[in-house]
Amino acid sequence: MQPNKARTDLWMDLGLVAFLVAFDVITRLVPHAPGFMPIAASALFAGRVLRIPALAPVVPIAAMVLSALALGPDDWRISLIVTLAISLPALVGIVSRRWPGIAATVAVMVPCSLAFFAISNFAVWAFSGMYSLDFAGLTQCYVAALPFLQNTVAGDLFWTAVLFGAAWAIQNGAMLAGRAR
Repeated sequence: MQPNKARTDLWMDLGLVAFLVAFDVITRLVPHAPGFMPIAASALFAGRVLRIPALAPVVPIAAMVLSALALGPDDWRISLIVTLAISLPALVGIVSRRWPGIAATVAVMVPCSLAFFAISNFAVWAFSGMYSLDFAGLTQCYVAALPFLQNTVAGDLFWTAVLFGAAWAIQNGAMLAGRAR
């Protein structure tokens, strides 16, 4: 790769990372339906589109850390596990780059949403002290969290459509503008 191209790619990717992190932090801080946030979708988007894929996990991790500073303290163990779980789509995005298209994107986002639900609620059960540390407590925790599952999956799919749709519109708008000249 040419030095100027590599530098341009780096700056373009850093700009996109900064935008996604800022977008995620703002949407996490403003009132929203529980679980209906763009962080997982941003992570998947970053994993699939950044020219430097290693930057993709920075998006969800930075968004969670920065927004946590404003939201206040939480159990560090739960926060760490939630942050790692919401970073999973970035890694899945990197691996799934070879499968383009809407179907492939949805096919990887839904399992990421389900994995986040399972992992984050396991952390709540294990570390919050709200549930007994036995199978009955684990079951109670997952049952209590079921209303959030719908918002998580819907939010992840909605924000995935927004991000990938906006990217498509920008790319095709730029192509159309180039043809008009």
